[in-house]
Amino acid sequence: MIKERFGDRLETWVLRLFPFLFWGKLPPTVLTVTGTTICMGAAVAFARGAFGWGGFLLLLGGFFDLVDGMVARRMGQTTRLGAFLDSTLDRLVDMAVLVGLMVHYAAAGDPPSVGLAGFALITSVMTSYARARAESLGPAVRVGVLERGERTLLMAFGGLTGWMVLMLWVVAVGGLITVAQRFDRACRELARRDAAEASGSAGEQL
Repeated sequence: MIKERFGDRLETWVLRLFPFLFWGKLPPTVLTVTGTTICMGAAVAFARGAFGWGGFLLLLGGFFDLVDGMVARRMGQTTRLGAFLDSTLDRLVDMAVLVGLMVHYAAAGDPPSVGLAGFALITSVMTSYARARAESLGPAVRVGVLERGERTLLMAFGGLTGWMVLMLWVVAVGGLITVAQRFDRACRELARRDAAEASGSAGEQL
C-alpha cells in the first residue's frame, strides 16, 4: 500500500537524498542481500530483548528493501532472478523477525505474547502467499489494509517505543483482515474466470 500510494514520491526523495545509489556501481541484488542481512540482525536483537536495536536495524534493512527495486528499474537491471531473490528473502525476514520475538517472549515466560507473535507470523505469511498463489493463476489481488511495508514500520515502531505487544496486535488483526480481503477478491475473480471458460467450452460444443 505504501509503495502503491507513495511510490513516485518515495523514488523522487530517494533520488535526491541518495543519488550515489543510482550511479550504476551497486548491483540491485547486493542491496537486496544487504537489507536481508541487516534485518536478520534485527531478528537476533529482538530474540535477545534488545528491542531498540531491533527496531533500528529493521528500519535500516527496510530501506535497502525499498531501494533495490528502484535501482533495478532506473538502471535497467530488472531480472527474474532479482525478483525471485527479493520476494523469497522478504518472506525469510518476515518469519525470522517474528520467530525472534517468539523466542524472546518464550524465554521471558510470556505464553500469551508467544501465541500472539505466532498468530502474527501466520497472518503475515498468508497475506503474501494468498497474493502470490492467486496471481500465479491469473487475477491480481493487490488489496488489503496491511501489506509488508506497513508491517515493517509497525514492528520497527514497536521496537523503538517499547509498544511491541500493541504493534503485534495491529499486525495480527490487520493481517487477518488483509488475508480475508485477498481471499474474497481471488475467489470472486477465479470463479468468474472459471464460469467464463465453462461457458466458452459449452458454446464450442454446440
